[in-house]
Amino acid sequence: MNKLFSALALLFVITVSLFGQNQDLKKILNQQDENLRHRLDRLEKMVDDLMWHERLGDIAHVDKVYMYGPPKWKEKNPTALGAGNPVKFWSYLFFPKDIDTNKKYPLMVLPHGGVHADFTTYYTHIVHELVSQGYVVVAAEYRGSTGYGKGHYEKIDYGGLEVQDVYASKNYMLENYSFIDADRVGIMGWSHGGLITLFNIFEYANDYAVAYAGVPVSDLVARMGYYEDDYRALYEADYHIGQSAHQNVEEYRRRSPAWNTHKFKNTPLLIHTNTNDNDVHVLEVEHLIKSLKADNKQFDYEIYEDVPGGHSFDRMDTRIAKEIRVKIYKHMNTYLKPEKPINTLQDIQKAGYRF
Repeated sequence: MNKLFSALALLFVITVSLFGQNQDLKKILNQQDENLRHRLDRLEKMVDDLMWHERLGDIAHVDKVYMYGPPKWKEKNPTALGAGNPVKFWSYLFFPKDIDTNKKYPLMVLPHGGVHADFTTYYTHIVHELVSQGYVVVAAEYRGSTGYGKGHYEKIDYGGLEVQDVYASKNYMLENYSFIDADRVGIMGWSHGGLITLFNIFEYANDYAVAYAGVPVSDLVARMGYYEDDYRALYEADYHIGQSAHQNVEEYRRRSPAWNTHKFKNTPLLIHTNTNDNDVHVLEVEHLIKSLKADNKQFDYEIYEDVPGGHSFDRMDTRIAKEIRVKIYKHMNTYLKPEKPINTLQDIQKAGYRF
């Protein structure tokens, strides 16, 4: 009996030891997988940077510049060397190839979408359309964007200081290029970029002449309710909010445009959403619209019914997407007055696709 007991005890010790080793091994493998993912993101980013020149080089001067926004909102070690320093990030710049620096040009601020994503050649035709009209375009790779390593990725501040990063990219353009008209600055974005657009005009109403928010993330509290655990984990990570919406609902409301519509002033605003959007559910944008109305705000909106493409319905290369973008450009151009405005489907076809 004693031998059996000893054998079972030994087996238990070995099992516990192996379990601990397996857990350690799993942790190491997960870390290696994460490091590899960030390295692949950086490689993909470098390739895509070359593609910008390939795809827009005939009509635009393409540049990428280094700038900074506010310090991180959450420091792991507030007393460490460098804690409290501004957050550095890159921004893409696009100028019309035939630019005349003796003239004044309108600026379009174009924040990208995605929880962790980046500004890629996905936007080629939209940038093509903007530059062809005579816009200068700036697109910030704000804190949390992918393609710049783990450090930048973990600076994410969704609905927080990323808003100031995008605002800083706008200010950079005005400070460095005298041919940009400070009275003709617009901002447009989709999804997460729509959220950033909304918060920019909520917080800096006098700095933007007009805005467009497409399928904007509007209510993070509702969003946490209809998304799965893997998505919620992006917000609950220690380096991000660090709590669930259940644990800290006020923090999620602070980062949600639908809960902050009282801050909206008078920037001409157009909002679009689509009933079959499988990313930003139409209920989020409906909440935003109802909140703006409840606060007696003036704005324009359209709820599209089951337009093919779902979340990307007006960013695609389909005829209906182009027709909707004509509406968007007419809204923006009323206030920004580019030299060669898009007014028809034929205009957008020529501007974005050459023929």
